[in-house]
Amino acid sequence: MSTWLIHPLRGGIHPPDCKTLSNQQPIQRAPLPKQLIVPLLQHIGHITQPVVKVGDYVYKGQLLADSTAPLSAPVHAPSSGTISFIGPQPYPHVSGEMLDAIVIDTDGLDAWCELRPTADFTKLAIPDLLDKIRQAGISGLGGAGFPTSNKLSPRADQPISTLIINGAECEPYITADDVLMRERATELILGIDILAHILQPKNVLIAIEDNKPEAISAMQQAAQARDYHVVKIPTIYPSGGERQLIQILTGQEVRAGQIPAQQGIVCQNIGTVLAVHDAVINGKPLISRITTLTGQALQTPMNVECLIGTPVHELLAFAGLQNEHLSRLVAGGPMMGFTLIDTAAPVIKTSNCFLAATAQELPPPPPTMPCIRCGDCAEVCPANLLPQQLHFYALGNDHEQLEAHNLFDCIECGACAYVCPSSIPLVQYYRAAKADMREQEQKQVKAEHAKERFEFRQERLRLEEERKEAARKERAERLARSKAKQAKKAEQNKSDGNSDSAAAQEEIKRLKIASSMAQVALRKAQKQFDEHGTDELKAQVTQLSAAAEEAKQALHKATSKAEATVPPKQGVTDDELKRLKITASMARVALTKAQKQLEAHGTDELKAQVEQLSKAADEAKQALDKANEKATVSAPQQSSANEVKRLKIAASMARVALTKAQKQLEAHGTDELKAQVEQLSKAADEAKQALTAATARQAADPKPTEKPAKPEPSAAEQALKKAKIEAAMKRAALRKAERAQADASSITALQAELAEAEQHLAKLNQSETADV
Repeated sequence: MSTWLIHPLRGGIHPPDCKTLSNQQPIQRAPLPKQLIVPLLQHIGHITQPVVKVGDYVYKGQLLADSTAPLSAPVHAPSSGTISFIGPQPYPHVSGEMLDAIVIDTDGLDAWCELRPTADFTKLAIPDLLDKIRQAGISGLGGAGFPTSNKLSPRADQPISTLIINGAECEPYITADDVLMRERATELILGIDILAHILQPKNVLIAIEDNKPEAISAMQQAAQARDYHVVKIPTIYPSGGERQLIQILTGQEVRAGQIPAQQGIVCQNIGTVLAVHDAVINGKPLISRITTLTGQALQTPMNVECLIGTPVHELLAFAGLQNEHLSRLVAGGPMMGFTLIDTAAPVIKTSNCFLAATAQELPPPPPTMPCIRCGDCAEVCPANLLPQQLHFYALGNDHEQLEAHNLFDCIECGACAYVCPSSIPLVQYYRAAKADMREQEQKQVKAEHAKERFEFRQERLRLEEERKEAARKERAERLARSKAKQAKKAEQNKSDGNSDSAAAQEEIKRLKIASSMAQVALRKAQKQFDEHGTDELKAQVTQLSAAAEEAKQALHKATSKAEATVPPKQGVTDDELKRLKITASMARVALTKAQKQLEAHGTDELKAQVEQLSKAADEAKQALDKANEKATVSAPQQSSANEVKRLKIAASMARVALTKAQKQLEAHGTDELKAQVEQLSKAADEAKQALTAATARQAADPKPTEKPAKPEPSAAEQALKKAKIEAAMKRAALRKAERAQADASSITALQAELAEAEQHLAKLNQSETADV
């Protein structure tokens, strides 16, 4: 096996590794807990959605939750049992917040669901292998938990030249990968074979720190028949970081904003490789992992194979936790881990270590002092950053400078805080600044989205306004054409000798308006004179009275002249008869109202007003009676059906009035009501006799009035009507789509159809105008 050239790592530190606490005995199997808490999110990406419900019985390895999002990994049942709860549960996170999880009450049987192992993975197509890995729910077991199937699916234009298996395990205390390589090297090599079959790299590098000689020997022996390079790298923290390991093995630096796959490199953790082996060869989903239990507060530090979802307090009890010695419980290692507040939180896919430390192991940090600009943090930073400057900008919330100084290249390894003589918790400042910047970025994205929606709405409103303006212009043009047609007809009537009659009617209309305005001015002046009684107002009333009289005489003279020049009409039109009926009705209403006011107050002014209104009502009734007589004389052919119908209504109304009066008479029995009943009875008899006579006349002359046949519309008129209906339907469809907030393409299509329909209608209107 050939040697591999390694490159020095810039920066880094050498903290005490303290690995002998937990790597002196084989991997132990943790006992089956009575209850498993399986969080729905254990990876970077979208949260999964449950596919089971409370009360369901599940088998070991059965699917519990999944997501259709491209960046996600499903979750499976670690053991058989019954779903007892789905909802917020404790979660191992630095924030201490709860997260939705599925709780399983185990039955102790540990019964597996049906598994689909693969005898020869080389016979499977690469997409099928990736699908098996994805369906097994595998995500990175050594870092942030990136879904493995996504990481193994680089773009077609990015061929992978180097596959790196990360067995460095550089952080102190953690030994899970170390004992895994010692005990299961053969399975790991087979898992690497699967990854190499998928990626087809030119080089496969297995990187292990030189403080793990047993693991190096085991992997070298298992890989003898392969062209893999087991590379021994110097022990330095943080050599296990992905970018730092790539720099050590290849000399390349992954540029800011890029991922290793863009430079033809893929890294996978030792634990992830074992999970790939179990998923493809044995058909088992990721439901357990190797976790380090260490620290001087434990009686028996060890590495255990535990089920995902096992509560942390059960693992600590299995390792013999001594609560009286426990000072701090850390999830992860002492450099990049965080204090675990609630031991009821479960093990998840990224839980590689739980450190139960005493006060001597992890003493509380001394008080923070001001930065002395010593530069030690910059010297040990493996990402070649300026930690003191980042700290300064983080204190001032200067996001622009933080971005310019590549804050997001920080891997939060804690080397800077480890060597800081002022005990400044630099990593905490960086984490807070990153979270704030991500929040600001999300707000900016939302603001941009809102701006796009607003601009789209403004554009839609502008187009709608343009359409309405075009419609208004079209209506104005149609109105102009209609007026032109009417003017043309008026000229024709004028040439036929009707101009004098039209002018006389216009003059009468003008004089009516002038007379009405004179009467209004007179009444207003009369009211002011009644209130104040000055000589000036009296003179004004006299003048306005004379003007009103002159206007009345002029109107009477013009009306008489028009009636003399117009040949007598044969009968009265329906409109004239209707107008006279309305006038008579309004006169009766005004008289009734004035009579009530006279009964209430009894002034001389009201008495004169009643007499005047009574006279006007009589005149209106006489005019109506004359018009009815003329209508009867001029249109005898209509006296059959119309007269019978009118008399039926009158007889019915008389009977109703008589019945109502009789009921009132029975209730009260006054002489006044008795006289009213007799009068109404007589009117009802007269109405009945008139109806009988009209019915007899109708029977004697049964010929109905024939209405003139309505002419059939021409083809042009039919086409015009059809085009109008079509345009109205398109306009209604557009309004409906806009109210429903349909997508822009649908609204644009409807606007185009409406424009086409209106253009067609305009052409037909122009054709009709040209024909006229």
